[in-house]
Amino acid sequence: MSKEEVVPKTFRALVESAERKFARVRDAPLHPYGGSGPQYGHFFHKVFKAYMRLWKYQQENRAKLMESGLQRWEIGEIASRIGQLYFNQYLRTSEARFLLEAYIFYDAIFHRKYFDGSAKDRGIRFKELRFYARFLMVSLILNRVEMVKLLVERFKELVDDSKVNFRGTNFKEWKLVVQEIVRFTKADSAVLNARPLRYTASFDSYPASLPYVARFHAKRLLKFRDALLTSYHRNEVKFAEFTLDTFRMLQCLEWESSGSFYQKHSVESRENGVLADQSASSGLIDMNLIADMSDPNLPPNPKKAVLYRPSATQLIAKRNFLLSADILTAVQVLHGAERGERAALFLSPLRPSFKNPSGVDIAQHGSQFTFFLAAPLQAFCQLVDYNFNNDDMDMYNDTENILSTAFSKWEEILCTSTDLDLLFFDVSRFIFCRAVLTLFCLREKDDQCLPVCIPDLPKSVAVNSKAVQPVITRLASHLKVADYFSFS
Repeated sequence: MSKEEVVPKTFRALVESAERKFARVRDAPLHPYGGSGPQYGHFFHKVFKAYMRLWKYQQENRAKLMESGLQRWEIGEIASRIGQLYFNQYLRTSEARFLLEAYIFYDAIFHRKYFDGSAKDRGIRFKELRFYARFLMVSLILNRVEMVKLLVERFKELVDDSKVNFRGTNFKEWKLVVQEIVRFTKADSAVLNARPLRYTASFDSYPASLPYVARFHAKRLLKFRDALLTSYHRNEVKFAEFTLDTFRMLQCLEWESSGSFYQKHSVESRENGVLADQSASSGLIDMNLIADMSDPNLPPNPKKAVLYRPSATQLIAKRNFLLSADILTAVQVLHGAERGERAALFLSPLRPSFKNPSGVDIAQHGSQFTFFLAAPLQAFCQLVDYNFNNDDMDMYNDTENILSTAFSKWEEILCTSTDLDLLFFDVSRFIFCRAVLTLFCLREKDDQCLPVCIPDLPKSVAVNSKAVQPVITRLASHLKVADYFSFS
């Protein structure tokens, strides 16, 4: 074998080896409760190692490989596969570093236009379409709003172009994907982008209650580590396996980094086309993201399984968890009979309540309950049909302060209660939701319009308690919608 043949033959061998290893984990469950135990961890380590070796080899031998006929789309395919591996690992572990790494690789592919020229080859075009769909998902979860807008437009243009250039191919499936993402982003934009949905130290931690929270967690052995997210509605807004409701809850169960990731330019060009990753992490198997992309002071995210319309059998297999048409009865039976970890549950009302029901389409806007848990003030405004405009920012900030003060006080009460040994999620948002819906006088007078918490919360934060009802009274009066509530 001549010296000129060694490099391309070695490269092809590395490609084949990496692809064989990838095939072994391609169909592995994408959540932490479906068999992704030590055996899958071992396989994933081998796949990562294979692809990183491949990536390093093509970087070191780029010029010779290009001379031997290596195409840019092939580089893009390798980078796309690495991004896919990182994203899948994020789904299994909920570790933000994997999500950030996926973004770095996808962002490089996008800006370097590795798939440009795909109009000449249908197979390459399908690879490009899959890349856009995956990059959109990662950008959505990271709340990269401007990138999402750009990707949606490019994705739509690409599908339209595909129908023109490959007339003999049916692109109906990809047209449906475009419709899904357009509908999803339209519904998601209904939430005022004044703050992230993720749990953010600057917004969601309250200095007055921090000492109480710290003492609470120091004394309690139970920690919130796992969550099972699923939803059932007709004609749900969804993108891939994420419905709008599970997407909101996923966001609420993640920590928002306090660093400057959203202002960071992670990739810069080089004339030879080598991926220059300025995070100083890509190319390594064990990622060490630099400080402005991750926050080492943040606790780990709870692991989350996002299941799209699972059967009862699938739910039982995941968490010995049974849901039926009568969800409340089934879960009440479950509580107290857990195997292993204790279950803590928030259950949605069976029916929503609105001042103007005709103005709200649940299919388009998602569950009222997840809206309250994700963006409590916006959900309150939707309930009473109140709209802030650009001239109302002082009013908006005042109402946010009312809620922040209340949530801080409720945290203090919960953390000093002797009736609570598990503080999970941001319980204050549930307290607010339950109180608002209970006091809303335009709802139907039955319990089907009210959320349920299992186990129940202390009476000190009950709807009619002196710590809770006056807050709802003050908020409603501030927005001049007190007539829609029944206060004692």
